[in-house]
Amino acid sequence: MMDATKYKVGYYPAPGEHFKWVKKDRIEKPPVWCSVDMRDGNQSLVIPMNLEEKLEFYKLLLEVGFKEIEVGFPAASETEYEFLRTLIDNGMIPSDVTVQVLTQCREHIIRKTFEACKGAPSAIIHFYNSVSVVQREQVFRKSKEEIKKIAVDGAKLVKKLASEYEGNFRFEYSPESFTGTEPEYALEVCNAVLDVLEPSPTNNVIINLPVTVEMSLPHIYASQVEYISENLKYREYVTLSLHPHNDRGTGVADTELALLAGADRVEGTLFGNGERTGNVDIITLAMNMYSHGVDPGLNLSDMPHLVDVYEKCTRMHVYERSPYAGALVFAAFSGSHQDAIAKGMKYREEKQLHQWNVPYIPIDPHDINRTYDADVIRVNSQSGKGGIGYLLEQAYGYSLPPKMREDLSYLCKSISDHEHKELKADEVYDIFRTHYLQLDNDIEIADMSFTRSGDTVNTSIEFVSGGKKETVEASGNGSLDAVSNALKKYTGSSYNLLDYTEHSMQEKGSGSVAAAYIGLRSPSGNMSWGAGTDTDIIHASAQALLNAFQNMKKR
Repeated sequence: MMDATKYKVGYYPAPGEHFKWVKKDRIEKPPVWCSVDMRDGNQSLVIPMNLEEKLEFYKLLLEVGFKEIEVGFPAASETEYEFLRTLIDNGMIPSDVTVQVLTQCREHIIRKTFEACKGAPSAIIHFYNSVSVVQREQVFRKSKEEIKKIAVDGAKLVKKLASEYEGNFRFEYSPESFTGTEPEYALEVCNAVLDVLEPSPTNNVIINLPVTVEMSLPHIYASQVEYISENLKYREYVTLSLHPHNDRGTGVADTELALLAGADRVEGTLFGNGERTGNVDIITLAMNMYSHGVDPGLNLSDMPHLVDVYEKCTRMHVYERSPYAGALVFAAFSGSHQDAIAKGMKYREEKQLHQWNVPYIPIDPHDINRTYDADVIRVNSQSGKGGIGYLLEQAYGYSLPPKMREDLSYLCKSISDHEHKELKADEVYDIFRTHYLQLDNDIEIADMSFTRSGDTVNTSIEFVSGGKKETVEASGNGSLDAVSNALKKYTGSSYNLLDYTEHSMQEKGSGSVAAAYIGLRSPSGNMSWGAGTDTDIIHASAQALLNAFQNMKKR
């Protein structure tokens, strides 16, 4: 039975007024990105990555453009230790990349960490201890002074060992469980650590404020970050970092508001993988910036590739509705959505717009190697004529008249509904081809010729049906009208030719193919449609007429 009375607020708002971030409407520049996929993300996997998988994932992070990568907790396991040594001993750390390692504020763990980092061209020693109220009271059972001493002693040791070991080292300190800590006390501990590390123009230090567990609304965290940023000692030589988790499902919001509040750096994972509900999703953060016209400084131009490598190495799955990366995030099944998207794309093409502003689609899928036909317009029983017509045009070049698109859409939706499945672009084309373009006609045209007398066009057509040939002569106000009159005369049928459109399916020039579409109304009032293609528009139109006539006979 659920009982909300057992829960109370476990966070501590920042003292005073710290809401300058409220006046900012967007993030104007990207933060320093640090991937923790290899550590926080990896330790949360059911089956952690082996050495080969970690190397493959590491190479992917380099391709994306991360300049800071937390590669593991080398004192925690042999695989972590071996991975770091492999990177260092084989010269696999580019000159502009810094690897980061995590260690608790415990002497033997810090010493083993430096052993693992020996000879690193550039490494961040990230040390931490928990400072929250519940950890102080329940886990460590220590006073504030005793907890602060753990942090200060850790700072003294990393500073000492950095001068003794070969390598280029920077320092990062995290007051773990910051969100469950009194901001004044967290500030006190951070400043005490900074007094030991002595930040300077040549000694930049990272202070990381982790959302170890989400406890508050995002604006509370933003105000806490602003308070720390404004009161931190040596601020101009300190990089203020974030490490949000996602327990309340607001990790992205926490991060975005905290960046507005003065943070400089973000630690997260590519697709939000991490302990419990995960770390903050860097893909979403970066693409949110991108959609506001800000270059995030990460190469996300091949999203399907990123997803493939991630899923292969982690055995995790990127949810189909994950922002930007999910298989269905651009998909429009709804007929009204499809129609708006199709019209928006057409408008953009007509106006030759550079600026992206298409209904329902926040970014151009092409920017991240997604396609319109396979990713945007998706056909099922909920789809409409606009989307189906747009898909057929984009994938195969057929631009159907509106009423014919509607007829095709009803047919596609009926098939999708009956078979309980989505229709792919090639399946929509097969339906179009089978029902409108390449019918098994009872009547064929073996030959036809035309002459003109003033405004009248005369034709002689050789029809074939059941193996028998018959030549019919007729006249009309144009070539198509003459063919139609000949067909009526040959079959003894009656109908009205109400709709005729045509277009070139290729660039103008030699060998271009013409497409023609015809709609016939029978004496009973039903509409029937047909299509035809040929290098000769008259032949294409005649074929469309025969196909429409064949469909009329079926009704």
